[in-house]
Amino acid sequence: MFDVDLLIIGWGKAGKTLAAGYRGRVALVEQFRTLHGGTCINIACVPTKTLIHAADTGIPFPEARTRRDTLIDALNDANHQMIASHGTATILDGRARFIGPHTVEVSAGEETVQVTAERIVINTGSVPRIPDIEGIEEIPTLADYATHTTNSAVFHDSTSIQHVDPLPERLLIVGAGPIGLEFASMFAGFGSHVVLLNSRSGLFGQLDEGIGAEVEESLAARGVTVREGRLARVEKQGGGARATLQDGSELLIDAVLFATGRVPATEGLGLEAAGIRVDERGAIEVDAHLRTSVEGVWAAGDVHGGPQFTYLSYDDHRIIAPQLDGGAAPHGTDERVAVPTTTFLTPPLSTVGLTRSEAEEAGHSVTVLSKKVADIAAMPRPKTLGQTDGRITFIVDSATHEILGAQLWCVDSQELINLVALAMRAGVKAEELRDGIWTHPSSTEAFNELLQGL
Repeated sequence: MFDVDLLIIGWGKAGKTLAAGYRGRVALVEQFRTLHGGTCINIACVPTKTLIHAADTGIPFPEARTRRDTLIDALNDANHQMIASHGTATILDGRARFIGPHTVEVSAGEETVQVTAERIVINTGSVPRIPDIEGIEEIPTLADYATHTTNSAVFHDSTSIQHVDPLPERLLIVGAGPIGLEFASMFAGFGSHVVLLNSRSGLFGQLDEGIGAEVEESLAARGVTVREGRLARVEKQGGGARATLQDGSELLIDAVLFATGRVPATEGLGLEAAGIRVDERGAIEVDAHLRTSVEGVWAAGDVHGGPQFTYLSYDDHRIIAPQLDGGAAPHGTDERVAVPTTTFLTPPLSTVGLTRSEAEEAGHSVTVLSKKVADIAAMPRPKTLGQTDGRITFIVDSATHEILGAQLWCVDSQELINLVALAMRAGVKAEELRDGIWTHPSSTEAFNELLQGL
């Protein structure tokens, strides 16, 4: 048993940033050595975007996997050194379990150690949700990933599919949310025939100006077939599988990716022993300052059930950090506005704020400004890159010209959306974007033309 000033369970964005900046004795617990640095840099944001870029630039999948692994190894080591060089930080590789409000047992094989801390941050993130469907078996775990024994599996989650070998000729993706869409676009780019199973009607049905239908057309041209329906059962057959949908139709595929969302990683943490409350989804209950039901214990990142974005985990660290020394949080999660999102299709689709229907329901009289990217003469950059798919849509208050929301499906949208979000937070009116002086040729120039309709 040993005592520290701050115990952090889980090496995510918030956890590692808090650990690196805290002046005191810190213990940082991570279950897998391959997740040093957190989910984002090891198995999620960075590696998947590396693979997407490789697919878009014609790099074969085996070479893309190697490039991915080389980059991730370097980032993993850099994060490890960041904590190792802290001076008073201890890294514990093992599984954490509460045995009291401020006591945690960490187990690695047959070895255990008890850690007590006045301040604890739970930052265990989320894990893939696998649906209860007949025939699902043998989906590789993170432990399998850590030992690189995921290659030949037929059933996959978003982690193991990144090392599938060989590249599946026929891939079924169950779930058409952001994860499913990104992997569908990626594997189609690598040459797989992809069937994307969507349990809802249409893609991005909540977005304006028919963007969902246009995205589906773009995916079809890339080699993705979108089917509406649900998976009833699946069974291995030869080196692949036979999937049966609820309408009775069957698909023969080489691999299945279950991209059916992620759930907070709280199972096995022993939260009940600490008196830490969770909701019906298993997410840790927190207030706006991320305090749990136990004094001196906070939760950061996906584990508290909020939107699952690394940049919000980073903002969680800003909320928690001053509280660790008895200070006041600079803001709360309830004060966040204009939080942007990006789904990394080709080109990427980014959104912020309200849709037209949401704005009207909120009482606004709205002006919708929308154009296909190919029709925006003042935006030559997509043409220079040969990526003219896409549409840009702004939702503007008709009376005040306040920007209420935007949907940018275009080259560089992951950057443009940050500018739009900043404008919304700062109260910058739409005509200031319209009349802005932007570099040329750039994607930002689209605002000059699109917003002329005010």
